[in-house]
Amino acid sequence: MNTSRRQLLALAGIAPFATLAAAMQRAQAEGYRFGETPGEAWDIAAKAHEDLMAYPGLVMHGAEEIAMVCYEGMTMLDLVGPQYFFASMMGARVHLVSADPELRPVQGDTGFAIVPTLAMADCPGVLDILFVPGGTMGTVRAMEDDGLIDFIADRGSRAKHLTSVCTGSLILGQAGLLDGKRATSHWATRHLLPEFGATPVNARVVQDGNVTTGAGVSAGLDFALALLAQIRGRPYAEAIQLQAEYAPEPPFDAGSPDKIDPALGEPMHGMFAAALHAMREAAANRKQR
Repeated sequence: MNTSRRQLLALAGIAPFATLAAAMQRAQAEGYRFGETPGEAWDIAAKAHEDLMAYPGLVMHGAEEIAMVCYEGMTMLDLVGPQYFFASMMGARVHLVSADPELRPVQGDTGFAIVPTLAMADCPGVLDILFVPGGTMGTVRAMEDDGLIDFIADRGSRAKHLTSVCTGSLILGQAGLLDGKRATSHWATRHLLPEFGATPVNARVVQDGNVTTGAGVSAGLDFALALLAQIRGRPYAEAIQLQAEYAPEPPFDAGSPDKIDPALGEPMHGMFAAALHAMREAAANRKQR
């Protein structure tokens, strides 16, 4: 006979393995047979559940409402990295939110597309986490989109945690949510933060009150783990880090301007000149309205 729903829910109770439990539930729905009896594997899962429940400080379940804003031209890794960690929180509801009521796929800046799950008009009014990814010219267009900025300003005014990765912090700033806050952004745009009332900080993750921002692109992984620790505690964040096998050992130490040959770094910075100019213009235009 098929594995019972009760047995699957027992496995789903192992909070750090929410994604594994979801995969097994889908497999069962598709008719996959796990065996005639629960067997030793289920006994191991049940014991693991008990051990995790007993671990000091491990908050396994919650009911967080999380909205991750999707817009054309965003950098997908800004969103996908944190989404993995958010979706691994048992009980949390993660919404990929779009301005399009038809929820058509949103294409990122590298051509990769994602299907949103919720229209902005249907997004919960009170959120535990409001998250905004970054990009380059996609970010500029987002900064010029009054509907998008008004949505972020509205939900952000009530959200428990205001968050971003990369140039998403400039979008938060465009919505008036960074005044007086310390924040970070991609290294190429961090110096623009004072134009949005924020104090720039050269760090992978910056937390100031209810605002948590991550630096560029790959920093979204560090950002998400830091935020998980705020919400569910360090033991939960460490368990999810293990699940993801996030133990980075990059082949090169060239991930920031001060660690790369200036002959490479300076031209790379120059490549952002047009986007930086457009971001400044978008910010100035909104202030004039």
